[in-house]
Amino acid sequence: MTYEEVIGYLYSRLPMFTRDGASAFKKDLTNIQKLCDALGNPQEHFRSVHIAGTNGKGSSSHMLASVCQTAGYRTALYTSPHLLDFRERIKVNGEMVPKAFVIDFVKTNQRLIEKVEPSFFEVTVALAFYYFAYMEVDIAIIETGLGGRLDSTNIIQPLLSLITNISFDHMHMLGNDLAEIAEEKAGIIKEGIPVVISEKQDDTAFVFIEHATKKNAPLYFASEQWQFMQVRTDNHYQYIRLTSKTGSDWSLKLDLRGHYQQKNSLGVIVAIEQLIHRGYHITTHHIQEGLSAVQKNTGLFGRWQTLSIDPLVICDTGHNESGWKEVMQNINATRYQSLHIVLGVMRDKDLNHMLQILPQKAHYYFCNPKLDRALPAPILQQEASNFQLIGEAFTDVETAVKQALSNAEKEDFLFIGGSTFVVAEALPIFGFHAE
Repeated sequence: MTYEEVIGYLYSRLPMFTRDGASAFKKDLTNIQKLCDALGNPQEHFRSVHIAGTNGKGSSSHMLASVCQTAGYRTALYTSPHLLDFRERIKVNGEMVPKAFVIDFVKTNQRLIEKVEPSFFEVTVALAFYYFAYMEVDIAIIETGLGGRLDSTNIIQPLLSLITNISFDHMHMLGNDLAEIAEEKAGIIKEGIPVVISEKQDDTAFVFIEHATKKNAPLYFASEQWQFMQVRTDNHYQYIRLTSKTGSDWSLKLDLRGHYQQKNSLGVIVAIEQLIHRGYHITTHHIQEGLSAVQKNTGLFGRWQTLSIDPLVICDTGHNESGWKEVMQNINATRYQSLHIVLGVMRDKDLNHMLQILPQKAHYYFCNPKLDRALPAPILQQEASNFQLIGEAFTDVETAVKQALSNAEKEDFLFIGGSTFVVAEALPIFGFHAE
């Protein structure tokens, strides 16, 4: 099989959350354990950091990977979903898993896959673990897919766990309040293994304290140990200053320019401190260099990413209430003459909470990515009108983006978002393609 045929086989045969929604989510770890048992339990042959959270886990994973990579460690990175190429999910030192490796893995294990009948995500996790063991990585940064307790990645025994932020998303699977959602995320806390919480939140802190106490796991709330202050931003970086309770004072240059990265950076810094305590040689220079080159080192897309200038075009993958609040902070801090927003969402999103956050003084281009889970643009347009968000409906992302570009003046601002999959379909319009 060719690479395209292999990916087509996985897409067509296996349940996918991005396509099928909740029905593709397996509520136990049986399948992933069967796969990994058959593969020789590759997850036991490398050291790892496990990262969960509602928002910020992808950015934090890439930031931490970039720093470890800068420090000279062979660094693996597992994230999801992908934007342009399936292989974005599985990287070592910023390089995607080779197509030939994916082909060989699927061909060799096709009978196993058809016997176990796993989900698409479960096969992807098994492939990642197998590749990381094969590559003899020094450390693997592993991002959960959904939740934590029952996530397929949760069969690892990491050096450290990091939980970024808890907010409302996937409530039909994870819980109806923040404490219930936090319970699922806290499921990655392991016996005796330190856990870092990026942001201490009144509604969820007690959940992590309780789980950490039961597991005898040292617990660190990063936002209690460090404080941040944004100094300034330019077209390429944001400059922040971090101060700790112990008197440390750091100046950092982040190439991830979203305001929300300041909160993420606190968790990353404390996670790095824990890695240093466990024998990793990571200096202040490594941290500064790594955080200034996350996109270059890891190939991260879609986090307050500038796609074009004149007019300014920025995309972001934020797709829930908390994510949109952070996006709005960035939009409000941006200078422009008129605001254009290309917006698309999935059917299972809580529209009422999200739409009430969005600015009424903007022209909207409602669209839907090419997924069955996507909410049709006319329905989104109708729902948005209840919140005085006015605009046109388009049958696809590309048409919506091109119409917005046609309407925008030089001093205007065009934002593209609402869903990871809207961003994924917008990137090629601006010349971004899989390698």
